This record gives sequence, structure tokens and C-alpha cells, in this order.
Amino acid sequence: MTTVRLRRNGPYVIESDEVTVVDWNGVEYPVDRRPVALCRCGASAKKPFCDGTHSRTAFQADETAEGRAKADISRE
Repeated sequence: MTTVRLRRNGPYVIESDEVTVVDWNGVEYPVDRRPVALCRCGASAKKPFCDGTHSRTAFQADETAEGRAKADISRE
């Protein structure tokens, strides 16, 4: 099973034994650590991976699942 967690004002964290990250040209990024943390703030020097820059840029995420029914989320 794969779980994607949104860290508050931080990265998307993908928890899975097998993760492949591929760019729009079909080129695979090497994934050398688990879990995989993907940048959400846009400021990482290691994009698409998170390097912790969000904590220095005061990144504020807009999205939360609060108040949404699980059925609505599963259909997206």
C-alpha cells in the first residue's frame, strides 16, 4: 500500500517500498531514500525532492482535507 501524506506547510511524503519519480519526458529520477518527500513550496534546490527550504521561506500551504467527506476525496 502507498500512502501520501501532506506535511503541514511541508512536502508531500510518499510512504511505499517502491516509488518511481518520472519527469514529463519519461526520464526517471534516482530515488535513494525512503520515504520520498516531494517539494510543495517550489523553492527546493533538489526539485522535485524536498530539501527543507520550506521552513526557511515560511511556506504556507492552502489545502487541507478538513470538512471534506472521505467519499469526496476518494473520487478525485
